[in-house]
Amino acid sequence: MNSDKQTKYTQAIWQITEQLREAEELDEALSNALTVILECIGCEAGSVWFLHKDSNRVQAAFNIGTESIAGISVENGQGIVGQVTKTGESIIVEDTSKDERFSSSVDEEMEFVTRSIICAPLKDQYETIGAIELINKLDGNSFDKDDLSLCEQLASLAAIAIGDRGLAIGEIEEKRTIISLRDIKKEYQVGDGVLQVLRGINLDIYENEFLVVLGESGCGKSTMMNIVGGMDFPTSGSLTIEGKDFSTPDEKALTQYRRDYVGFIFQSYNLMPNLTALQNVQFIAEISKNPMDPAVAIEKVGLASRADNYPSQMSGGQQQRVSIARAIVKNPTLILADEPTAALDFTTSIEVLTVIEDIVKNQGTSVMMITHNTEIAKMANRVVKLKNGQVSSIRFNMHPLSASDLSW
Repeated sequence: MNSDKQTKYTQAIWQITEQLREAEELDEALSNALTVILECIGCEAGSVWFLHKDSNRVQAAFNIGTESIAGISVENGQGIVGQVTKTGESIIVEDTSKDERFSSSVDEEMEFVTRSIICAPLKDQYETIGAIELINKLDGNSFDKDDLSLCEQLASLAAIAIGDRGLAIGEIEEKRTIISLRDIKKEYQVGDGVLQVLRGINLDIYENEFLVVLGESGCGKSTMMNIVGGMDFPTSGSLTIEGKDFSTPDEKALTQYRRDYVGFIFQSYNLMPNLTALQNVQFIAEISKNPMDPAVAIEKVGLASRADNYPSQMSGGQQQRVSIARAIVKNPTLILADEPTAALDFTTSIEVLTVIEDIVKNQGTSVMMITHNTEIAKMANRVVKLKNGQVSSIRFNMHPLSASDLSW
């Protein structure tokens, strides 16, 4: 190894050590440590897999890169990852097309091409508990022994951290997919040029989950949410909702979808000022297919005593809770929330997040929330990060926090 590469790899190990030692949440630290390795070596994608003894399957818990495999599982001993966890021995695959252990089924679904792989075992002092996988060098070269050594050092440090800090590796519950986005792109004509906002989004939204989407301003979060919510169209790609192709729906289908399937919570509340809290909710119930009693919706958000108040007579947090009642009254399958706490103080934000938490737990509704607040991501079942119009990482939370446990 030349001196520049040695220095670069040594610095990466120091960064990983700091991540694993200092991060509040170990699963987040593992995801961040994997990011360091991918950037250091220069890889397209990577994942951390855990072995679950009860089912004897290995499941992807953290995924970084456009190949969205978080939550996918394989039988222990099967495929490349399964063999690594079974034998406890690392594997380099220089050309997957010539390796009979490699299955292309995930690639075919995600429209991704896996050319080469490094896979190293996660071992505690007694046994192999999982594996770390790196996919495709960005420069097109094959992985070498130095790359393997760095991956193995990450695996060793990660296993030590898991043992020392007691990460309970619970099996990720398999849930039904309600919405699938495949290679979704969105372009806008700007003068003589074209602005690419979404550059190929691959994402599934599951039944009864709290999904948080993070990313810097301009990364495509709101555009993606607008497409999922039926308020915008993709330029290309496939959008499937409950098994039906919604890539190019007509206006009647879109209106029906927005009315019956999706609830919306906006940062700015969007209440009608001349209607009381209850009337704001009743207005939505009257145009919905299978609504709950508006008074019940108001009660669920803790505002039964303020049902006859107008928006001007309520605080910002109370108005946001009315907007939540308005979203849930239609009994939607999915609620889309765009920065619902951005205009609220901490105490009021926790009140609103507690209501959203209850919706997911007790109503079976999925919630997809856009936020800049990374603390809220600790509540989520999954955390998706967008960067430059693409999914850059997907992480399952092993132990989601309650709203009452958050602080910022």
